[in-house]
Amino acid sequence: MDRAVDGDCSAVVRERVAAAAQRQRSRQGMPNAWLQPREVERLCVPDASGIALLKAAFARLSLSARAYHRILKVARTIADLAEVEAIASNHVAEAIGYRRLDRA
Repeated sequence: MDRAVDGDCSAVVRERVAAAAQRQRSRQGMPNAWLQPREVERLCVPDASGIALLKAAFARLSLSARAYHRILKVARTIADLAEVEAIASNHVAEAIGYRRLDRA
């Protein structure tokens, strides 16, 4: 049986992804990846510590506006996978980490 990093089998991961996709369709009628900048600003608002973390990363990593919005969309997706409505700083940190891995 295939296992994900956290120990979930493929079927469990598939169910989580399907539930997250349904959550996105219910909330905004489309996947997070399709959100335009104005929609990102409205639907992908992190908590105060997440905003502070994102601002620090924006300055430290010289992020573009496009990268900023992409990180917010990924953070929104991470929160959806965690089955929580609010985007927390840990979701933002994980999204920034994926961006940094992508650049390595």
